[in-house]
Amino acid sequence: MNVTAAPARHADAAVENFDVLIVGAGISGIDAAYHLQQHCPDRSFVLLENQESFGGTWLTHKYPGIRSDSDLFTFGYSWKPWVDKPIATADKIMRYLDEALDEQDIRRHIRFRHQVKAARWSSADKRWSVEVLDKESGEIRRFSASFLWMCQGYYRHEEGYKPDFPGQDSFRGQIVHPQEWPEDLDYAGKKVVVIGSGATAATLIPAMAEKTAHITMLQRSPTYFFARPNENELATQLRELDIPQEWIHEIVRQKILKDQRMIQTLSFTQPDFLKDQLLGAAKEHLGEDFDYETHLTPSYRPWRQRLALIPDGDLYTAIRAGKASIVTDEIESFTETGIRLKSGEELEADIIVTATGFNFCILGDVEIEIDGRKLDFAETVTYRGVMYSGVPNMAWVFGYFRASWTLRADLISGFVTRLLNHMADKGAEMVVPTLRDEDRGMNFGPFIDPENFNPGYVMRSLHLLPKQGDRDPWRFEHDYFAEKDVLPVAELDDGVLIYR
Repeated sequence: MNVTAAPARHADAAVENFDVLIVGAGISGIDAAYHLQQHCPDRSFVLLENQESFGGTWLTHKYPGIRSDSDLFTFGYSWKPWVDKPIATADKIMRYLDEALDEQDIRRHIRFRHQVKAARWSSADKRWSVEVLDKESGEIRRFSASFLWMCQGYYRHEEGYKPDFPGQDSFRGQIVHPQEWPEDLDYAGKKVVVIGSGATAATLIPAMAEKTAHITMLQRSPTYFFARPNENELATQLRELDIPQEWIHEIVRQKILKDQRMIQTLSFTQPDFLKDQLLGAAKEHLGEDFDYETHLTPSYRPWRQRLALIPDGDLYTAIRAGKASIVTDEIESFTETGIRLKSGEELEADIIVTATGFNFCILGDVEIEIDGRKLDFAETVTYRGVMYSGVPNMAWVFGYFRASWTLRADLISGFVTRLLNHMADKGAEMVVPTLRDEDRGMNFGPFIDPENFNPGYVMRSLHLLPKQGDRDPWRFEHDYFAEKDVLPVAELDDGVLIYR
């Protein structure tokens, strides 16, 4: 029998009005709320969160070993010191965010299980009208806001990316996607194959290896891994000197950023040297007999796809101990007992984990209208990677690929709060990035340049994302070191931001 969900009921309550409506209570939404309170204390705001609690990614993901793949000195907030190891598990990140909510008195502004369904801008009213599903009551509630701040991240929490593998229905074992990890999954003594070689696979495999009979990373092509100790020596030294935590956080943060800039520069100027350094770190763990050319040497230069960080080389340790292995091949089909590869080899498996990535979620899958017309986001042009041509009073937080997401969330928060205060000074109720006459003939390119960064999840959704131009302010550098000195002082009366 087909069961159809009951339609949402419309609540009778009046529209709730706010100056700013923040979508999402993950790391970006909490950061936005902090900056609003600090720099726009007279503005009312609300955070609407689809899930039952805060945390976003760190609440959604439940797979073994879930941890950050960025250091917490830069992935953490500039305004709240991180006092633990650089790479942290999800429970420690959630504890950090929980403390931030209490310390800044932000929790009272959050409405959990409130899913934003539609947002409609009226130029006549100079406001957004927002329809929200209250998942507790099943009712549609209505909110109104002057400014819409999209902080929901860029991937769909409900489901991960699942390729349709030939013969997968014939497999008699269990197929699991990391984003939908069953709490009761028993993998003790089982043969496990993990399809994929990104950060998720590099996290899962060492976390599961102690219990499984054997676990295999099956990759179509290699990934660059960055093995390093999960300790920051500078932080340890400063703590031994009883330096205040706020100072330690900022000093270590700046040192890490300097090191990251050097690595990023090397990836463009001396990619072969950087490749040798990454493989050299692997050899310290795996020895000379490992087949590095087949399993750990990608065809692309370092950082053209994300570097997967492995703290303390734990993935390599599991491989050297014989508890895990890497197979580089393509899948011909699933079988009843595992996977048949195009080389003819068969991998036996009781459990297959499809660590195949995620689906992009553009603007939180919210239906957006501007003065009665549905927004085609792909037809807009990005304004500094923050706002979008023809879209009034809205910002979207899109972080970095080669640096911590939160670094850009911080920069955007500074820009948006400065813009809100500028609008108040001008007596403006509406601001919209608008192409000037001289901009209309410029060359347009993709939001993300595939020659610069091209993982599968980006390429699958590139056609859904905005364009960027060939000149400022219509470019998005995707580079913290290019933006950190520009966004904080960007001209707000530049002839592109039109105020009314």
